[in-house]
Amino acid sequence: MYTFKAVIDIIGINPFVVLPEEVLEGIFTLAGRNKGHIPVKGTVNGRDYTQTLVRYKGLWRLYINTLMLKNSPGRTGEQITITITYDPADRTLTAHPRLLQALEEAPQAKAVFSTLSRSRQQGIIRYIFFLKSEASVEKNVRKAVDFLHGKGRFAGRDKP
Repeated sequence: MYTFKAVIDIIGINPFVVLPEEVLEGIFTLAGRNKGHIPVKGTVNGRDYTQTLVRYKGLWRLYINTLMLKNSPGRTGEQITITITYDPADRTLTAHPRLLQALEEAPQAKAVFSTLSRSRQQGIIRYIFFLKSEASVEKNVRKAVDFLHGKGRFAGRDKP
């Protein structure tokens, strides 16, 4: 686990901090890689978080969302204390049973789903997974199946 202080910066509407080089190198060593998204966990000002390190415009950034730090977009310029380490835990979400049932009932949609990249599959699964009401789940499962049939958009995406 590494601990450091950083000042919150912002790009667009996204607050972030840049990790010190020695911390970043340590995370790369723990992760066994220095490319792609790297899952991490730790604390921000003592509050636990799980997040993903991403490289954007040449810099590795730890984005600071409002779950990590209340009103984080409004806190640009504030210095915060961060602990961070690589998080090897499996973050794969399981599909909602209603989505699985709908895919079984629509073999063509299921076939298209199986050809999507893992990240696109997880995007669909994640979108439905976090819905709160059964009515929302049902409505969005129908939208997802329509999307997989090439009709309309789903979760901000055009046809697969």
